[in-house]
Amino acid sequence: MSETSNRRSQAITRGVQRSPNRAMLRAVGFGDDDFNKPIIGIANGFSTITPCNMGIGKLADKAEAGLRDAGAMPQVFGTITISDGISMGTEGMKYSLVSRDVIADSIETVCQGQSLDGVLAIGGCDKNMPGAMIAIARMNIPAIFVYGGTIKPGHYNGEDLTVVSSFEAVGQYSADKIDEATLTAIEKNACPGAGSCGGMFTANTMSSAFEAMGMSLMYSSTMAAEDDEKADSTVESAKALVEAVQNQLLPKQIMTRQAFENAIAVIMAVGGSTNSVLHLLAIANTIGVPLTIDDFETIRGRVPVLCNLKPSGRYVATDLHRAGGIPQVMKMLLSHGLLHGDTLTISGKTVAEQLADIPAEPRPDQDVIRPWDDPMYAQGHLAILKGNLASEGAVAKISGVKNPVITGPARVFEAEEDCLKAILDGQISAGDILVIRYEGPKGGPGMREMLAPTSAIIGAGLGDTVGLITDGRFSGGTYGMVVGHVAPEAAVGGTIGLVQAGDSITIDAPNRLLQLNVSDDELDRRRAQWQAPEPRYRRGVLAKYAKLVSSSSLGAVTDLGLP
Repeated sequence: MSETSNRRSQAITRGVQRSPNRAMLRAVGFGDDDFNKPIIGIANGFSTITPCNMGIGKLADKAEAGLRDAGAMPQVFGTITISDGISMGTEGMKYSLVSRDVIADSIETVCQGQSLDGVLAIGGCDKNMPGAMIAIARMNIPAIFVYGGTIKPGHYNGEDLTVVSSFEAVGQYSADKIDEATLTAIEKNACPGAGSCGGMFTANTMSSAFEAMGMSLMYSSTMAAEDDEKADSTVESAKALVEAVQNQLLPKQIMTRQAFENAIAVIMAVGGSTNSVLHLLAIANTIGVPLTIDDFETIRGRVPVLCNLKPSGRYVATDLHRAGGIPQVMKMLLSHGLLHGDTLTISGKTVAEQLADIPAEPRPDQDVIRPWDDPMYAQGHLAILKGNLASEGAVAKISGVKNPVITGPARVFEAEEDCLKAILDGQISAGDILVIRYEGPKGGPGMREMLAPTSAIIGAGLGDTVGLITDGRFSGGTYGMVVGHVAPEAAVGGTIGLVQAGDSITIDAPNRLLQLNVSDDELDRRRAQWQAPEPRYRRGVLAKYAKLVSSSSLGAVTDLGLP
């Protein structure tokens, strides 16, 4: 048996454990020769709960066949998902970020409990990717991530639609800008089949980041779920993983500080989701790479936004794929000294070697990826704001914002539902700063996304004149003058919990400032009177999460500081 043979086979040949363990494995299909093969897990995120994951079962079958053909013994096991889009705006959305850690825990538990030699994780919806990568970072066994693929755009009246179109249509309908028939038509046409939300929202952002980091194969992050090339890429991913097991190419060799910087640069260049800040911080924290929220601001300052993608732009991920995909974006960044070319990828090659044959400029027959000298924006779009309202930092997506500085009176809401009702009832005016608090990692718990209220603001035509801040999160489909991840959160005594209705608040994107315009003496008085709220949940997964979760500025991890 070779040194790179499987850990499970080594374990079951010891003492009296040999016979019963082999008997169990024979029952699931092992033959005499299979005990000397690497045993590789397939973490299968298949589910019919969401279109993001409904095509993954077929990909798991492809991965299983590919692993067998490459000389490994595949072992398939399931992991969970919930649909952010379906739970959005409801109590169920509190489970979204929680699911990231449940996914990580489940993959770690199976792989470590069964002494697997490697893992191929397949995921689709937003938390599948970071959940799988947190588990991979914890275990440090050879691994690869396979993205389930993006959905193709829907169409109505000559317009490309995404799931966000449906949320914005609700705001438009409430503002009497469209009729009920149009609202229904948008709903029926927005999501035409399998795959994750089609713009550069959270799922496509994280798949792009993992391709940039070298943990997924080139071009795989922007493939459509229903296209044959996605199945072919899954088989190639299986073969690459078997080679990684044989060569003991480990995640810690790939996911270095330089790889995280590459991922952040790509996220800025494609106009990715604010959630990427939270997830990359969590993954880096888990694998032991020193990465802070301020690193995003540093990289933002030197990387332009090169891609014209939804939510604030025109195109969807399948358009980006046809235009050259993430490799084209990476080559442009590499050519201008903004990418580390010597970092390793799961293929065993460096980033520079992988990109060697790709031109330094995009094709002239498309306008999804802009030329270097004509970017969408000269600097990245994800800004880190600080001030007395966010001493640990907050995250704002500032691309396409017409009024990057807003000062206005606070409209304070203790939950997302209250804010959404006020917007739909026409109670919000231009110049207002909406404050949604006690929605953070601990306070929610679960740090809900605010796509419903932000889309309603856009739909009502207030996107350029109303600001919104929250200790919760935003969907990758959100845009406008909105600031999330405010830390410290209200539930732990953060200043956002001290805001009173009518207080003046300044959001200043150019100066990266989030300021409550109230004197220090008054804030001290309010802080002395503040009392921590009672826990909203006392049993179950939300109660456990609220007790364990860290600040969003640290990635909202649940094992920080544990012995």
